[in-house]
Amino acid sequence: MTTLPQSIEAPGIDWQGAKVLVRSDLNVPLDGGRITDDARIAASVPTIKALLDRGAAVAVCSHLGRPKGERKPELSLAPCAERLSQLIGRPVELLNDCVGDAVAARVASLQPGDVVMLENLRYHAEEEKNDPAFARQLAQGFDAYVNDAFGAAHRAHASTEGVAHLLPSRAGLLLGREVEVMSGLLSNPGRPFVAVLGGSKVSDKLPLIEKLLERCDRILVGGAMCFTFLAAMGDSVGNSLHEGPEGQEMARGLMDTAVRLNCMLQLPTDVLVADNFHEDSAVKVLPSDAIPDGWMGVDIGPRTSAAYRDVIERAKTVFWNGPMGAFEIPPFAEGTRSVADAMASSDAVTVVGGGDSGAAVAEFGLADRFTHVSTGGGASLEMMEGKTLPGVAALPKGD
Repeated sequence: MTTLPQSIEAPGIDWQGAKVLVRSDLNVPLDGGRITDDARIAASVPTIKALLDRGAAVAVCSHLGRPKGERKPELSLAPCAERLSQLIGRPVELLNDCVGDAVAARVASLQPGDVVMLENLRYHAEEEKNDPAFARQLAQGFDAYVNDAFGAAHRAHASTEGVAHLLPSRAGLLLGREVEVMSGLLSNPGRPFVAVLGGSKVSDKLPLIEKLLERCDRILVGGAMCFTFLAAMGDSVGNSLHEGPEGQEMARGLMDTAVRLNCMLQLPTDVLVADNFHEDSAVKVLPSDAIPDGWMGVDIGPRTSAAYRDVIERAKTVFWNGPMGAFEIPPFAEGTRSVADAMASSDAVTVVGGGDSGAAVAEFGLADRFTHVSTGGGASLEMMEGKTLPGVAALPKGD
């Protein structure tokens, strides 16, 4: 099992009176300056409150969007500071930058219980370059560093990797929980261990599927990627989104590997098809191996949903990444909803690997009925692939 990083609860740092730089993941979706999903901000609250309860002063830092080293007002963290203030019940002052003399002066004046937020880290190109001088500027004036940004832990950036080597460092409560859950899936899952995979391309998830074939008893495939598998078997997929010869060759290789490793790679037996990718499209249910030209698969069908539900109900561990269909269009959402309902009703350990699956679970109002819904799509997948996350590797490890 992966050795877990030391958390803020580990001995060795006196938080009373300490000025703590906290790397959170506040990369939330915005609509004209309005936050449309505050889940990541809410997830940052327990660590911030725990540090405040221990007598620390906190400076929260994060990126938002991709300003690519330019100061873009529409990507200011101002809405995040306002929402965080509401959630923790005390003022959160947004500073005008994340480095520089004015920031250093404000950090020097911090008192226990104060909370400030540094402006968008990616206004500086040096952040993504993990520039050592920029990391030193970020660390200036702080007594300790806490990384709670699991969603950015797979990036070796100045605020996620560089600073950790410059200050006494710990994992926040969220990051620690994420690493614990994901590493548990890899080392000692309850069995049967079932993975539910969707998404667009087999090629995008090739390393993940290869790793899951080694670990799982069964993989349930949905989303557009199922049509690449079906096409690789010679089935008619009509106008369904699928990959060409290279992707199909990958799919055939994975099916061969599944047989060799005795992991069942289960594909849909029926699918919902539409004549257009639109809410008002004509739809019908067809066998998955007989989709005619002019029709495209947009969701798994009812027989497949029932079969997948049955597998999930008998599982002891279920990992889910990728919706079963185009759930953002209501008529195409039933397969994804069925999987979500089955997992929410299960007694198994149920883990959602962030991304679109996490968005679907939140949209269906089921997030609190899962064992864990990851805040980091890319980071969770890289962990499941067995990769080392730079932001985690930089932190001191427990015994």
